[in-house]
Amino acid sequence: MERLRGVKAALGEIFSRSALRSPARLALGSFALVILLFAGLLSLPFATADGHRAPFIDALFTATSAVCVTGLTTVDTGTYWSGWGLAIIATGIKVGGLGIMTLASLIGLAVSRRLGLTQRLLAAGEARASGLGDLRSLLRTVLVVSFSVEIAIALILIPRFLTLDYGWGRSIGYSVFYGVSAFNNAGFSPDPVGLYPYSHDFWILVPLGLGVLVGALGYPVYLNLVRNWRRPRTWSLHTRLTLVMVGALMVISAVLLAIFEWSNPATLGAHSTADTIGNIFFQSINQRSGGFASFDIGDAREQTWLLEDVLMFIGGGSGSTAGGIRVTTVAVLLLAIMAEARGRRDMEAFGKRVGTEVLRGAVAVTMIGIAIIVVGTTVFMAQTDIPLDRSLYEVISAYATCGLTTGITSDLPDDAKITLIVMMYVGRVGSMTIAAALALNKQRRVIRYPSERPLIG
Repeated sequence: MERLRGVKAALGEIFSRSALRSPARLALGSFALVILLFAGLLSLPFATADGHRAPFIDALFTATSAVCVTGLTTVDTGTYWSGWGLAIIATGIKVGGLGIMTLASLIGLAVSRRLGLTQRLLAAGEARASGLGDLRSLLRTVLVVSFSVEIAIALILIPRFLTLDYGWGRSIGYSVFYGVSAFNNAGFSPDPVGLYPYSHDFWILVPLGLGVLVGALGYPVYLNLVRNWRRPRTWSLHTRLTLVMVGALMVISAVLLAIFEWSNPATLGAHSTADTIGNIFFQSINQRSGGFASFDIGDAREQTWLLEDVLMFIGGGSGSTAGGIRVTTVAVLLLAIMAEARGRRDMEAFGKRVGTEVLRGAVAVTMIGIAIIVVGTTVFMAQTDIPLDRSLYEVISAYATCGLTTGITSDLPDDAKITLIVMMYVGRVGSMTIAAALALNKQRRVIRYPSERPLIG
């Protein structure tokens, strides 16, 4: 017993020192280890439907996609993996959605009934808590909201799958899988060929769409709404910007998608008016991060691909299960443009002033994201003969952890799969690490150089 306590204390000391010296490195390493763990599990024979070992590159790709809540796959999820394989994927999605650092803090809280400063700092960075005092409430909100939404989706879907003669076991398993995949914005489907057969079935599409929408708002928004749901005037600026941007992007994407695809017989043109409108709004939710598709994206028009490139790059709310540079980042950039156009000194929204340090962070995150996508697309095109439009779409989908695809993923060579694995990994932990690095890298200087304004534009 004494030896076990000594080992535990030593591991705790190592963890604390690593966190204090380089929290970003610890986060990167934790995600990498979890991905390798799930890749190893998916490589076992019982994880596949035919009982043979999956090629490690496909197991690694699927594990990365699950833990990074992306949804891109090199094999058909519904036919290639066994029931155990689907359970492993769902668990990976749940772990990735909660966040490794948040999950570690939850375990620590359950065991010791208290959180150390290091754990609180790490979890606050992962979940985007507004302060250390909010962390305990935030973690409680994380658990309540995530499990409540996932269970609600499953309970709604079970009767529907029973009416489709799926049987009790398959109906419950698929419903739980869809609940986890929807809320965590993963886009994985246990059905062969995905959601295409359900493009007319709003009993399935509506709960999945709502689950994706709620999951993309972000845990800080949930906490703020739970505390002040009766007093909208007291909502934080972050909550208001997130809700406004999500709503605006949904409407804009729905209108543009209708313009681009309404007459396309390969996507929405063959549906009735009611089905077309329903599918448009379902896709308008999933285009930014959800990854579900009720029609074949490969048959969509190129202007739709360009629209979704932009939407995937924007992503969802900060501290959510979604990816991208986040809607509040774009909101800050728009506020800066508006302030400059009006000749105002400060960026203002909802009676609040946004500091210039926030703008610098938004510009840094955006430009770094663009640079990563440019480099990733260049490497991807060098590894394949795929044209720019499809290559860019696939790389952005991986980096933004969205999971939509034009149908090229399964035919990629191994080196191109590795490129997408790196993009998914960087997209999931990179933005978090970059944001943490920017926050921790603040320096106060006594001496400041004289200012001079260069010409812009």
